[in-house]
Amino acid sequence: MSRNSDRGSVTAELAVGLPALVLLVLAALTAVSAVVTKLQCVDAAREAARTAARGEAGESAGRRAAPEGARIGVAVQDGTVRATVSVQMRPLGPYLPGVPVTGVAVAEREPGADW
Repeated sequence: MSRNSDRGSVTAELAVGLPALVLLVLAALTAVSAVVTKLQCVDAAREAARTAARGEAGESAGRRAAPEGARIGVAVQDGTVRATVSVQMRPLGPYLPGVPVTGVAVAEREPGADW
């Protein structure tokens, strides 16, 4: 086999492998972004539940820690406070459908809290 028959094979392999590499990097960045958003939602839900368990405004406390555009819900039932923070994560902008991310926290109502 002569050297001339291998000419251009690296270019062809790069042309085939580069899109796969770009897709892999994009998937990894999306996964990291989803994990960060999940942690923000859990932190916001924990803050909202803890604040509501003390008898204060839990939604406003959760909103300060929540990612932008998040929906916050606080429910009190049988002495237990449940806070849910959910957001539609769009890692590639408005062009593709989003990924729903939700964080939930539960806290027991503190004695003497104003309800």
